[in-house]
Amino acid sequence: MIFDPPLHKATLIKRYKRFLADVILADGTQATIHVANTGAMTGCAQPGDSVWYWASNNPKRKYPFSWELTETKAGHFICVNTIRANALVEEAINNCVIKELEGYSSLTREVKYGEENSKIDILLSDGERPDAYVEVKSATLLQDGQGFFPDTVTTRGQKHLRELISVAQSGNRAVLVFAVLHTGMSDVQAAAHIDPQYAKILNEAIAQGVEVLRYFAQINPQSIVLK
Repeated sequence: MIFDPPLHKATLIKRYKRFLADVILADGTQATIHVANTGAMTGCAQPGDSVWYWASNNPKRKYPFSWELTETKAGHFICVNTIRANALVEEAINNCVIKELEGYSSLTREVKYGEENSKIDILLSDGERPDAYVEVKSATLLQDGQGFFPDTVTTRGQKHLRELISVAQSGNRAVLVFAVLHTGMSDVQAAAHIDPQYAKILNEAIAQGVEVLRYFAQINPQSIVLK
């Protein structure tokens, strides 16, 4: 995935109100930019970090700049735009990068399913084998050298795990893909110290046949791709 329009560099002052952040642009002026991330962004938004953003040419936008990447003081790149995770996994499936999900003839995004009124991120089918229900999660939390998910309590994530358990019990494939969007992370595990219920349900899901995959992103200001 190539960043188009290209990204520009700024310095973070602070993030606030979830969807906004103040930055210092390259010319020294201050600007408010949009943040496409509803999460806690723990470790991804430290004052003084470098922010890589793109500029919209839509005159109707109140905030024309959008935060895409964080470059930490340690030199790690983090994709903070959570919308990217699903697109990256779709791209990786289409390019046969995710070997476990090769060979399906049909890929559909955002399909309604389940008993808790959910939407599966990706549905793979080909009519000759069980469908694959693929849930995608963006992992960006790094603490003491270890990668974790989630970075805050996620009742929505717990619901998705319950739905995947039901899929696995029905005979279809239930697949959870962690898109690891932090270049400082070499591993990711459930953050039991943050959301013990999520960790508990994840263990139950694995025992019930839910497949868990981890794919790591190669990130720079020009592009991002899962490897």
